[in-house]
Amino acid sequence: MDRHIQEAGRAALAADSDALAARLRDSLGTDVVLTGPETARYCSDWHGDVHSGAVAVLRPRDTAEVAACMRAAVALGLDVVPQGGNTGLVLGATPDAPAAQVIISLERMTRIRRIDADDFSAVVEAGAVLESFKDQVAQAGLFFPLALGAQGSCQIGGNVSTNAGGVNVLRYGMTRELVLGLEVVLPDGTVFDGLSTLRKDNRGLDLKQLFIGAEGTLGIITAVSVKLLPRPEHVATALLALDSLPDAIELYRRARRQCCDLMSAFEFMPPLALTLAQEAIPDLQIPIQADHPAYVLMEISGSGLVDIDDLMARFLELAMEEGLVVDGVVAQSQAQAQNLWLIREGMNEGQAKRGKHLRTDVSVPLSKLADFVAEAEAAIAQDMPAAVCVSYGHVGDGNVHLNVLPDFAQGPDSLDAQILKSKKIVNAVLDRFQGSISAEHGIGRLKKPDFTARLPETRRRLLLAIKAAIDPEGVMNPGCQIDRT
Repeated sequence: MDRHIQEAGRAALAADSDALAARLRDSLGTDVVLTGPETARYCSDWHGDVHSGAVAVLRPRDTAEVAACMRAAVALGLDVVPQGGNTGLVLGATPDAPAAQVIISLERMTRIRRIDADDFSAVVEAGAVLESFKDQVAQAGLFFPLALGAQGSCQIGGNVSTNAGGVNVLRYGMTRELVLGLEVVLPDGTVFDGLSTLRKDNRGLDLKQLFIGAEGTLGIITAVSVKLLPRPEHVATALLALDSLPDAIELYRRARRQCCDLMSAFEFMPPLALTLAQEAIPDLQIPIQADHPAYVLMEISGSGLVDIDDLMARFLELAMEEGLVVDGVVAQSQAQAQNLWLIREGMNEGQAKRGKHLRTDVSVPLSKLADFVAEAEAAIAQDMPAAVCVSYGHVGDGNVHLNVLPDFAQGPDSLDAQILKSKKIVNAVLDRFQGSISAEHGIGRLKKPDFTARLPETRRRLLLAIKAAIDPEGVMNPGCQIDRT
């Protein structure tokens, strides 16, 4: 196409976008509608790998304004991309049609409507930052167990929309299991009010479940009622060294039986994790040698009359006597425990610092986890000998992040091709193990091709029927998860 025609087309789209943004401002007010350079941070993904645009970013302050934003956008023929803290890893909140989409950001809706200590529940608006919400719950003497590396930035609504996982799934389940009720603005601007805090409500289909994990493809979650729990008064955290990943699986089996439901986290990491963490956080204290084949970060917690420290000590004594654990350190203070968790979090930052790489979020049956990792890493080593695998994850729920650092020496122009090749290798092994390509991150736009390629026809038909019933015009987050037809 002639360059002048391309430039004219871009100019026409920009003029249309400016006109649409002006009409949005007339309808919603200048305080709600954001345009221009200030929208850039909303139009890029969490890692800064993808940059896009939107006609405008709409920032409502309450549910009524969300409904008004929805109606205004649809009236102008615009599609809607809901966005929370924009910490997702699969492009679920990143617009992909800048001239046809608006972002509705929930960042101003941060109010905690109530915390009910007697009911062990809370009602919180979708834009509340997870860490801030957890802190306020703790001040009431209670505990909200969702724990993510991005909890200082991610928002409750996004956690629910993506059915976020995290490090405490082993004991408390995915976000879905913590949700009691939802308030949702639907594509036509009406509001589904299901903010019940009932634990038992068997009146037919549980409609809130349709919106949990839907990644904004059916509506915009504006408020959530959640379960709260007694705050753990005693926590024991240990970093353990083992001779292999199969030994880590065996240690988990024993811990699951001997520590039972008091075990809240059980993470495995390779030795490279310690190096990566220190690359990201140079002054980080690593209280254990980094030359063992496998590491486990384990936590047990409880309240009341349970002696958590004694339980951890007795469990580790038996494991070390039998040679299952070859070295380890138990945190003696909250500060030391936080330092151990910084190793787990710093590992992710260290990978990012090395450069663009494959990030996976897969799951297999727990009994097959060690075999899957061994086969996938061997397949990468055979076809991409200069690449480096970084496999880590949540042993108790079969979730492994088998990331691949490409051969950076080949230059930046080769990275996308290397990442695609490594993804195909990992997914081919995953398919043989009948695993899932998304354990906790969702589908978004990034994983949609792999998702649809593996989607059985009956499930596809049901998903499209639900989409057609709730969003017949296809205005909600098009391009995310599944195509309209």
